[in-house]
Amino acid sequence: MCISFRQRISSFTAAAALAGGLALPGAASAAHNVVSYSAPVQAGTVVISARQRSLFLVNGDGTAIRYPVAVPKAGKEWSGYAHIDGKYVNPDWVPPAVVKHDHPELPNFIHGGSPHNPMGVRALTLDRNQVAIHGTTNKMRASVGTAASYGCIRMLNEDVVDLYERVGVGTPVVMTP
Repeated sequence: MCISFRQRISSFTAAAALAGGLALPGAASAAHNVVSYSAPVQAGTVVISARQRSLFLVNGDGTAIRYPVAVPKAGKEWSGYAHIDGKYVNPDWVPPAVVKHDHPELPNFIHGGSPHNPMGVRALTLDRNQVAIHGTTNKMRASVGTAASYGCIRMLNEDVVDLYERVGVGTPVVMTP
């Protein structure tokens, strides 16, 4: 679908957010907010609403942290349950075959930290076929809030850094239509 990784890192420091020359515009004030939220899921669950183009990190006290996201485009949608199975800082990227087929002009490999890497500064892989919650390039920031991906959930870099700090491997993820 949208990812292929070579680097696996389970933790990071705040200083690593700027590693590799990728700026985090607005990093001091991420684009998320705390909203009222009630759902029959446990605290700490990530709920992605494709319709709302939002990712919610459930707090368990009737609230959630809401982040704007880009969701899968028509024909690439998915719904159901998953878990975070990996955490990556400045991941390398190899375009999956379906992406390379549609965009043969893409290089076969983009180093982590490159301003052209579509994974951005952080990635949280899911236990689904090549799907992740990840950052983005500056050029692709405008896609957040749309249906644009090959299955992944795309976030602003400053938001994916914030989410990365709040969740761990094993965190449940629910994607709703």
